[in-house]
Amino acid sequence: MKVLILGGTQFLGRTIAEIALANGHELTLFNRGNTNADLFPDVEKLTGDRDGDLKALEGRTWDVCIDTCGYVPRIVKDSAELLKDSVEHYTFISSISVYGPPMDPNLDESGPVQTIEDETVEQVTGETYGALKALCEQAAEAAMPGRVLNVRAGLIVGPYDPTDRFTYHPVKVARGGDTLVPPLNSHLQVIDVRDLSGWILRMAESRSAGVYNATGPDSPLTFKTVLEACNEAGGNKANLIEASEEFLLENEVAPWQDIPLWLPDELISMHSVNVSKVINDGMTYRPIADTIRDTLAWYTESRGLTDPLKTGMPHEREAQLLAMLKQQSAE
Repeated sequence: MKVLILGGTQFLGRTIAEIALANGHELTLFNRGNTNADLFPDVEKLTGDRDGDLKALEGRTWDVCIDTCGYVPRIVKDSAELLKDSVEHYTFISSISVYGPPMDPNLDESGPVQTIEDETVEQVTGETYGALKALCEQAAEAAMPGRVLNVRAGLIVGPYDPTDRFTYHPVKVARGGDTLVPPLNSHLQVIDVRDLSGWILRMAESRSAGVYNATGPDSPLTFKTVLEACNEAGGNKANLIEASEEFLLENEVAPWQDIPLWLPDELISMHSVNVSKVINDGMTYRPIADTIRDTLAWYTESRGLTDPLKTGMPHEREAQLLAMLKQQSAE
Protein backbone atom coordinates (compact mmCIF):
# COMPACT_ATOMS: atom_id res chain seq x y z
CA MET A 1 0.00 0.00 0.00
CA LYS A 2 1.29 3.46 -0.92
CA VAL A 3 0.84 5.65 2.16
CA LEU A 4 1.09 9.43 2.37
CA ILE A 5 1.38 10.87 5.87
CA LEU A 6 0.85 14.57 6.46
CA GLY A 7 3.29 15.03 9.31
CA GLY A 8 4.93 11.75 10.22
CA THR A 9 7.89 12.68 12.39
CA GLN A 10 6.40 13.27 15.84
CA PHE A 11 4.60 10.89 18.21
CA LEU A 12 1.51 9.51 16.45
CA GLY A 13 2.75 10.24 12.93
CA ARG A 14 6.16 8.83 13.75
CA THR A 15 4.64 5.65 15.17
CA ILE A 16 2.31 5.20 12.19
CA ALA A 17 5.33 5.60 9.92
CA GLU A 18 7.33 3.01 11.85
CA ILE A 19 4.52 0.45 11.76
CA ALA A 20 3.79 1.15 8.09
CA LEU A 21 7.42 0.49 7.19
CA ALA A 22 7.52 -2.63 9.34
CA ASN A 23 4.44 -3.89 7.49
CA GLY A 24 6.07 -3.37 4.10
CA HIS A 25 4.11 -0.33 2.96
CA GLU A 26 5.61 2.28 0.62
CA LEU A 27 5.77 5.53 2.54
CA THR A 28 5.87 9.23 1.71
CA LEU A 29 6.04 11.98 4.32
CA PHE A 30 4.90 15.54 3.68
CA ASN A 31 5.88 18.21 6.22
CA ARG A 32 7.95 21.35 6.67
CA GLY A 33 11.09 19.42 7.58
CA ASN A 34 11.43 21.20 10.91
CA THR A 35 10.89 18.33 13.37
CA ASN A 36 13.06 15.21 13.59
CA ALA A 37 14.19 15.74 10.01
CA ASP A 38 16.82 13.01 10.34
CA LEU A 39 14.23 10.28 10.91
CA PHE A 40 13.51 7.69 8.20
CA PRO A 41 16.47 8.50 5.93
CA ASP A 42 15.35 5.98 3.29
CA VAL A 43 11.77 7.29 3.07
CA GLU A 44 10.57 9.73 0.43
CA LYS A 45 10.11 13.16 1.99
CA LEU A 46 8.21 15.99 0.38
CA THR A 47 8.77 19.45 1.82
CA GLY A 48 6.06 22.08 1.94
CA ASP A 49 3.63 23.89 4.17
CA ARG A 50 -0.01 22.96 4.59
CA ASP A 51 -0.83 26.63 4.87
CA GLY A 52 -0.39 27.65 1.26
CA ASP A 53 2.41 25.49 -0.13
CA LEU A 54 1.07 22.09 -1.25
CA LYS A 55 2.86 22.06 -4.61
CA ALA A 56 4.93 19.00 -3.72
CA LEU A 57 1.72 16.94 -3.56
CA GLU A 58 0.53 17.88 -7.03
CA GLY A 59 0.58 15.29 -9.79
CA ARG A 60 1.16 12.34 -7.45
CA THR A 61 -1.02 9.42 -6.38
CA TRP A 62 -1.16 7.28 -3.27
CA ASP A 63 -3.54 4.64 -2.02
CA VAL A 64 -4.25 6.38 1.28
CA CYS A 65 -3.48 9.60 3.10
CA ILE A 66 -3.22 9.89 6.88
CA ASP A 67 -3.58 13.44 8.17
CA THR A 68 -2.00 13.66 11.62
CA CYS A 69 -1.69 17.42 11.93
CA GLY A 70 -4.90 19.16 10.91
CA TYR A 71 -6.29 21.75 13.32
CA VAL A 72 -7.79 24.48 11.12
CA PRO A 73 -10.74 23.69 8.78
CA ARG A 74 -9.47 25.82 5.91
CA ILE A 75 -6.13 24.01 5.91
CA VAL A 76 -7.71 20.55 6.10
CA LYS A 77 -10.08 21.51 3.29
CA ASP A 78 -7.18 22.60 1.08
CA SER A 79 -5.31 19.32 1.62
CA ALA A 80 -8.36 17.12 1.16
CA GLU A 81 -9.54 18.98 -1.93
CA LEU A 82 -6.11 18.70 -3.53
CA LEU A 83 -5.86 14.98 -2.76
CA LYS A 84 -9.43 13.89 -3.50
CA ASP A 85 -8.46 12.53 -6.93
CA SER A 86 -5.01 11.40 -5.81
CA VAL A 87 -5.90 9.03 -2.96
CA GLU A 88 -8.62 6.46 -2.43
CA HIS A 89 -8.96 6.97 1.32
CA TYR A 90 -8.29 9.78 3.82
CA THR A 91 -7.77 9.36 7.55
CA PHE A 92 -8.19 12.46 9.67
CA ILE A 93 -6.94 12.43 13.25
CA SER A 94 -9.57 14.26 15.25
CA SER A 95 -10.22 14.28 18.99
CA ILE A 96 -12.84 13.33 21.55
CA SER A 97 -12.65 17.02 22.46
CA VAL A 98 -15.16 17.58 19.65
CA TYR A 99 -17.82 16.66 22.24
CA GLY A 100 -16.89 19.04 25.02
CA PRO A 101 -16.41 19.64 27.91
CA PRO A 102 -19.00 19.42 29.23
CA MET A 103 -20.13 16.08 27.87
CA ASP A 104 -22.42 13.24 28.85
CA PRO A 105 -21.02 9.98 30.21
CA ASN A 106 -20.73 6.97 27.91
CA LEU A 107 -21.08 9.21 24.87
CA ASP A 108 -20.98 7.41 21.53
CA GLU A 109 -20.26 8.74 18.05
CA SER A 110 -23.81 10.04 17.62
CA GLY A 111 -23.33 12.63 20.36
CA PRO A 112 -23.51 16.35 19.48
CA VAL A 113 -20.23 18.08 18.69
CA GLN A 114 -19.13 21.54 19.67
CA THR A 115 -19.85 24.49 17.46
CA ILE A 116 -18.31 27.92 17.15
CA GLU A 117 -20.19 31.09 16.23
CA ASP A 118 -17.50 32.39 13.89
CA GLU A 119 -16.35 29.44 11.78
CA THR A 120 -13.58 31.53 10.22
CA VAL A 121 -11.67 31.66 13.51
CA GLU A 122 -8.28 29.98 13.15
CA GLN A 123 -6.72 30.59 16.55
CA VAL A 124 -6.50 27.21 18.29
CA THR A 125 -7.12 27.58 22.03
CA GLY A 126 -8.62 25.47 24.76
CA GLU A 127 -11.96 27.05 23.95
CA THR A 128 -11.84 26.64 20.16
CA TYR A 129 -9.93 23.35 19.77
CA GLY A 130 -12.88 20.95 19.90
CA ALA A 131 -15.14 22.96 17.61
CA LEU A 132 -12.35 23.47 15.07
CA LYS A 133 -11.59 19.74 15.04
CA ALA A 134 -15.27 19.04 14.36
CA LEU A 135 -15.20 21.48 11.45
CA CYS A 136 -12.01 19.82 10.16
CA GLU A 137 -13.84 16.48 10.13
CA GLN A 138 -16.64 18.04 8.12
CA ALA A 139 -14.20 19.63 5.67
CA ALA A 140 -12.50 16.31 4.96
CA GLU A 141 -15.82 14.51 4.54
CA ALA A 142 -17.13 17.21 2.20
CA ALA A 143 -14.09 16.78 -0.04
CA MET A 144 -14.19 12.97 -0.05
CA PRO A 145 -17.69 11.82 0.91
CA GLY A 146 -17.75 8.22 2.11
CA ARG A 147 -13.96 7.89 1.93
CA VAL A 148 -12.91 9.51 5.21
CA LEU A 149 -12.02 7.81 8.49
CA ASN A 150 -12.47 10.38 11.26
CA VAL A 151 -10.54 9.19 14.30
CA ARG A 152 -11.71 10.90 17.48
CA ALA A 153 -8.69 10.04 19.55
CA GLY A 154 -8.60 10.18 23.31
CA LEU A 155 -5.41 10.82 25.27
CA ILE A 156 -2.66 9.16 23.24
CA VAL A 157 0.17 7.80 25.38
CA GLY A 158 3.39 5.86 25.09
CA PRO A 159 6.93 6.32 23.72
CA TYR A 160 7.76 9.57 21.89
CA ASP A 161 5.00 11.54 23.69
CA PRO A 162 6.24 15.16 23.65
CA THR A 163 3.71 16.41 26.21
CA ASP A 164 4.71 14.39 29.33
CA ARG A 165 1.05 14.22 30.36
CA PHE A 166 0.94 10.45 30.82
CA THR A 167 4.71 10.12 31.08
CA TYR A 168 4.56 12.24 34.24
CA HIS A 169 3.21 9.36 36.29
CA PRO A 170 5.66 6.53 35.51
CA VAL A 171 8.60 8.94 35.73
CA LYS A 172 7.45 10.66 38.91
CA VAL A 173 6.74 7.35 40.65
CA ALA A 174 10.03 5.83 39.46
CA ARG A 175 11.93 8.66 41.15
CA GLY A 176 10.72 7.25 44.43
CA GLY A 177 9.91 8.68 47.84
CA ASP A 178 6.65 10.18 49.04
CA THR A 179 4.49 10.85 45.98
CA LEU A 180 1.23 12.76 45.99
CA VAL A 181 -1.46 10.98 43.98
CA PRO A 182 -5.13 11.74 43.26
CA PRO A 183 -8.04 9.57 44.45
CA LEU A 184 -7.09 6.05 43.46
CA ASN A 185 -10.63 5.13 42.45
CA SER A 186 -10.73 7.92 39.84
CA HIS A 187 -11.22 6.65 36.31
CA LEU A 188 -9.24 7.56 33.23
CA GLN A 189 -9.08 6.62 29.55
CA VAL A 190 -5.91 6.44 27.47
CA ILE A 191 -4.75 4.66 24.33
CA ASP A 192 -1.27 3.45 23.53
CA VAL A 193 0.06 5.18 20.43
CA ARG A 194 1.12 1.81 18.97
CA ASP A 195 -2.34 0.30 19.37
CA LEU A 196 -3.95 3.34 17.75
CA SER A 197 -1.41 3.45 14.92
CA GLY A 198 -1.79 -0.23 14.08
CA TRP A 199 -5.57 0.08 14.01
CA ILE A 200 -5.46 3.17 11.79
CA LEU A 201 -3.31 1.35 9.25
CA ARG A 202 -5.58 -1.71 9.28
CA MET A 203 -8.60 0.52 8.69
CA ALA A 204 -6.77 2.28 5.85
CA GLU A 205 -5.84 -1.04 4.28
CA SER A 206 -9.53 -2.02 4.18
CA ARG A 207 -10.55 1.53 3.16
CA SER A 208 -12.93 1.66 6.13
CA ALA A 209 -14.64 5.00 6.67
CA GLY A 210 -16.78 6.64 9.33
CA VAL A 211 -16.41 8.26 12.73
CA TYR A 212 -14.83 6.42 15.66
CA ASN A 213 -14.15 7.21 19.30
CA ALA A 214 -10.61 5.91 19.50
CA THR A 215 -9.56 5.64 23.11
CA GLY A 216 -9.48 2.89 25.67
CA PRO A 217 -8.97 0.52 27.23
CA ASP A 218 -11.73 -2.04 26.77
CA SER A 219 -12.42 -2.23 30.52
CA PRO A 220 -12.52 0.53 33.18
CA LEU A 221 -9.12 1.86 34.20
CA THR A 222 -8.39 3.56 37.52
CA PHE A 223 -5.50 5.53 38.92
CA LYS A 224 -4.95 2.68 41.38
CA THR A 225 -4.23 0.28 38.52
CA VAL A 226 -2.04 2.80 36.70
CA LEU A 227 -0.04 4.01 39.67
CA GLU A 228 0.57 0.55 41.11
CA ALA A 229 1.83 -0.54 37.70
CA CYS A 230 4.02 2.58 37.60
CA ASN A 231 5.49 1.68 40.97
CA GLU A 232 6.20 -1.87 39.89
CA ALA A 233 7.88 -0.68 36.69
CA GLY A 234 10.04 1.72 38.70
CA GLY A 235 11.14 -0.83 41.27
CA ASN A 236 8.53 -0.06 43.97
CA LYS A 237 10.53 2.89 45.27
CA ALA A 238 7.59 5.27 45.77
CA ASN A 239 5.28 5.73 48.72
CA LEU A 240 1.97 6.63 47.10
CA ILE A 241 0.11 9.12 49.29
CA GLU A 242 -3.50 9.52 48.22
CA ALA A 243 -5.25 12.87 48.47
CA SER A 244 -9.01 13.24 48.34
CA GLU A 245 -10.71 15.29 45.66
CA GLU A 246 -11.94 17.66 48.39
CA PHE A 247 -8.39 18.22 49.66
CA LEU A 248 -6.99 18.83 46.19
CA LEU A 249 -9.68 21.29 45.15
CA GLU A 250 -9.65 23.12 48.47
CA ASN A 251 -5.92 23.66 48.02
CA GLU A 252 -6.29 24.85 44.43
CA VAL A 253 -4.62 21.88 42.80
CA ALA A 254 -5.55 22.28 39.14
CA PRO A 255 -7.00 19.14 37.58
CA TRP A 256 -5.05 17.97 34.53
CA GLN A 257 -2.38 20.68 34.86
CA ASP A 258 -1.00 20.06 38.37
CA ILE A 259 -1.82 16.34 38.35
CA PRO A 260 -1.91 15.24 34.71
CA LEU A 261 -4.86 13.09 33.61
CA TRP A 262 -6.76 13.58 36.89
CA LEU A 263 -10.23 15.08 36.60
CA PRO A 264 -12.70 15.75 39.44
CA ASP A 265 -16.03 13.94 39.53
CA GLU A 266 -17.87 16.77 37.76
CA LEU A 267 -15.65 16.33 34.70
CA ILE A 268 -15.02 12.58 34.86
CA SER A 269 -17.35 11.96 31.90
CA MET A 270 -14.39 13.04 29.75
CA HIS A 271 -12.88 9.70 30.81
CA SER A 272 -15.98 7.62 30.03
CA VAL A 273 -16.34 7.80 26.26
CA ASN A 274 -18.11 4.84 24.66
CA VAL A 275 -15.59 2.77 22.66
CA SER A 276 -17.77 -0.18 21.67
CA LYS A 277 -17.73 0.77 17.97
CA VAL A 278 -13.95 0.89 17.67
CA ILE A 279 -13.61 -2.39 19.55
CA ASN A 280 -16.15 -4.04 17.28
CA ASP A 281 -14.06 -2.89 14.32
CA GLY A 282 -10.83 -4.42 15.49
CA MET A 283 -9.18 -2.16 18.06
CA THR A 284 -7.03 -4.13 20.50
CA TYR A 285 -5.30 -2.90 23.62
CA ARG A 286 -2.02 -4.00 25.16
CA PRO A 287 -1.85 -4.20 28.97
CA ILE A 288 -1.39 -0.79 30.59
CA ALA A 289 1.63 -2.20 32.42
CA ASP A 290 3.36 -2.69 29.06
CA THR A 291 2.65 0.92 28.06
CA ILE A 292 4.02 2.15 31.38
CA ARG A 293 7.15 0.02 31.19
CA ASP A 294 7.93 1.07 27.62
CA THR A 295 7.20 4.75 28.30
CA LEU A 296 9.52 4.76 31.30
CA ALA A 297 12.25 2.98 29.33
CA TRP A 298 11.98 5.45 26.45
CA TYR A 299 12.06 8.48 28.76
CA THR A 300 15.01 7.18 30.73
CA GLU A 301 17.00 6.32 27.63
CA SER A 302 16.23 9.48 25.67
CA ARG A 303 16.22 12.08 28.44
CA GLY A 304 17.33 10.54 31.72
CA LEU A 305 15.16 9.88 34.75
CA THR A 306 16.06 13.20 36.40
CA ASP A 307 15.24 15.33 33.35
CA PRO A 308 12.56 17.92 34.25
CA LEU A 309 9.02 17.02 33.28
CA LYS A 310 7.09 19.45 31.10
CA THR A 311 3.92 19.30 33.16
CA GLY A 312 2.75 18.77 36.72
CA MET A 313 3.22 20.78 39.88
CA PRO A 314 6.65 21.94 41.10
CA HIS A 315 8.40 19.73 43.66
CA GLU A 316 8.15 22.42 46.33
CA ARG A 317 4.39 22.64 45.93
CA GLU A 318 4.03 18.87 46.18
CA ALA A 319 6.16 18.81 49.32
CA GLN A 320 3.94 21.48 50.88
CA LEU A 321 0.79 19.47 50.14
CA LEU A 322 2.35 16.26 51.46
CA ALA A 323 3.24 18.04 54.70
CA MET A 324 -0.37 19.22 55.03
CA LEU A 325 -1.67 15.69 54.51
CA LYS A 326 0.76 14.35 57.09
CA GLN A 327 -0.38 16.97 59.59
CA GLN A 328 -4.03 16.12 58.95
CA SER A 329 -3.44 12.44 59.52
CA ALA A 330 -1.66 13.17 62.80
CA GLU A 331 -4.51 15.24 64.20
